[in-house]
Amino acid sequence: MPVLIVDSHCHVAANWWEPVESLLFQMDRHGVEHAVLVGDYSEPSNDYQTECVRRFPGRFASVVVVDPSRPDAVAVLERLAGEGASGLRLRQMARSPGDDPFAIWRAAERLGLAVTCPGRSPQYGSPEFLSLVESVPKLPIVIEHLGSGNTPDVESVPPDVRHNVFRLARFPNVYVKVHGLGEFCRRKVPPDGDFPFERPIPPLLDVACDAFGASRMMWGSDYPPVSAREGYGNALRLPMEQLARLSAEDRALVFGGVALRLFPIR
Repeated sequence: MPVLIVDSHCHVAANWWEPVESLLFQMDRHGVEHAVLVGDYSEPSNDYQTECVRRFPGRFASVVVVDPSRPDAVAVLERLAGEGASGLRLRQMARSPGDDPFAIWRAAERLGLAVTCPGRSPQYGSPEFLSLVESVPKLPIVIEHLGSGNTPDVESVPPDVRHNVFRLARFPNVYVKVHGLGEFCRRKVPPDGDFPFERPIPPLLDVACDAFGASRMMWGSDYPPVSAREGYGNALRLPMEQLARLSAEDRALVFGGVALRLFPIR
């Protein structure tokens, strides 16, 4: 059966990254129906994403950024949720001032938002992060980039550290994003036909799938940084090939259904 494809991790901006029209070109070229626009700390205003959702109804969800150190951060998040935000992006160690360091996380939970969470692998297994996850059991927390950086050279992750990330699957509110193979495979020059990476391929997608299951995984391109790796089309095609063992129902979850459930199109 055909899969409704949703890209769970894209960046667009007026002054950084690329304009939304560039993303739409890639989406339309490769059959991607919806995308989740993920705010970035290099572009702290959410105005452009809000405009994109308005200009292209039915195509995008918006995951906003809010500075948790602001004394009015919760009020800002409430306003953004009221304006149609579908999620919030927070770093692992983001904490609120005052008596409750988890106030911004609890606000997202109360507002029915999911949190997408970038960070370094060792911190995902830290007592501080585990305490956070346990404190907001109804808040979906989505680990970005398979719990690491977005290129093989960003972070050398020993297997035991990476598997500590996957052990977070024991918490039912923790999810994981899978991106292109270029995040953990080294480029081969020249490539073998249409396969641009060195072999053997680390089995990280299969390990993540075995840990979290298809109902808690979602594909995202990481556009536009992916353009400097394997490119948008390969970032979709190759993970689909790597997870071809899954049933049609499970592929539909990984490549669209889970993202659309956590980050709905408002």
